[in-house]
Amino acid sequence: MLRPEGILTLLDSRSFGSIWFWVLLMFVWTVAGRRIAGVPLDVVHAAARAEGAAANDPAAITLLDWLSLTLPRWRATGPESVILLGIAAFFLTTLALLGFLYNLEMARALVLLILPFALVFALELRLAHRLRAVLVQAEQGAPIDQAASQAATLMRRHRMLFVLISILSVALAAFHGALWTLQHPFGF
Repeated sequence: MLRPEGILTLLDSRSFGSIWFWVLLMFVWTVAGRRIAGVPLDVVHAAARAEGAAANDPAAITLLDWLSLTLPRWRATGPESVILLGIAAFFLTTLALLGFLYNLEMARALVLLILPFALVFALELRLAHRLRAVLVQAEQGAPIDQAASQAATLMRRHRMLFVLISILSVALAAFHGALWTLQHPFGF
């Protein structure tokens, strides 16, 4: 029979000492790394492999189709984006103050989880802006293979930056978690 203490142990608020935080950290980075601006990685890789192939290569057309479908979601203009930025900045600042000024472990863990994603989100917005220009050139008559090659190159560079950020953020979280666990061996 499941006792209330067992449920509370399962939902322990200790982040760095809980397996759930580390599982969530790895899961979130793994899922986020499967797409670039909403485009699956295999589509990008196929377009990159088809670089220099025939003029209307299906991989190039597929990449440009994916971009035409996903890029409208990455528009951040108008007053809505300013409001969203303000709310996100307030939320992250509050978490950082609670975590690093008031020593709340859960807030520190959330900052180490969310802050790198805020950076990745900003980089994705910049990438979407650049890809939108490539897509407009393709729509205005630029060769399809050339536009797809340029888009694939931009997306592969972004992917390398994403991998670097993910490795650094997981390493930083692990290092900080180890320090926290050494300083607070019993969780408080």
